[in-house]
Amino acid sequence: MPEQTKAPINVGLSEPDRQAIAEGLSKMLADTYTLYLKTHNFHWNVTGPMFNTLHTLFEQEYTELATAVDEIAERIRSLGFPAPGTYAEFIKLSSISETEGVPKAEEMIRLLVEANETVIRTARETLQKAEQAGDESTVDLLTQRMSVHEKNAWMLRSHLE
Repeated sequence: MPEQTKAPINVGLSEPDRQAIAEGLSKMLADTYTLYLKTHNFHWNVTGPMFNTLHTLFEQEYTELATAVDEIAERIRSLGFPAPGTYAEFIKLSSISETEGVPKAEEMIRLLVEANETVIRTARETLQKAEQAGDESTVDLLTQRMSVHEKNAWMLRSHLE
């Protein structure tokens, strides 16, 4: 349900299309925030011979993700809907599960590859809705996000070879 506005939204997208896209973006936001938290946690807790490399890599990735969650949330708002912003909402919406304890560095990498690929799949689902509705702004955002996560998954995966 869109929030009450003083002026109706008339950007060439129907309310049902905007709502469907906002719902998909909310899942994308939840996945991205969960990945942000997982990456930051691993940054803090990584140990072992790859410490410096992974500590730096994880910091680069979580810093980029912090900007991304803002962009996704603002796109949801631009469509006229409230952005989810609590852990409870993110847990319900996210396809990425939290990691209990502190895994070894190699397991951290594997979990982050898996999580980045999950974000890509979520983006692809929402991208289809946005394309069908003619929402080029969301298509552009999701295309950029997919590119970032594909590159991150590749870079992380390279540490496992």
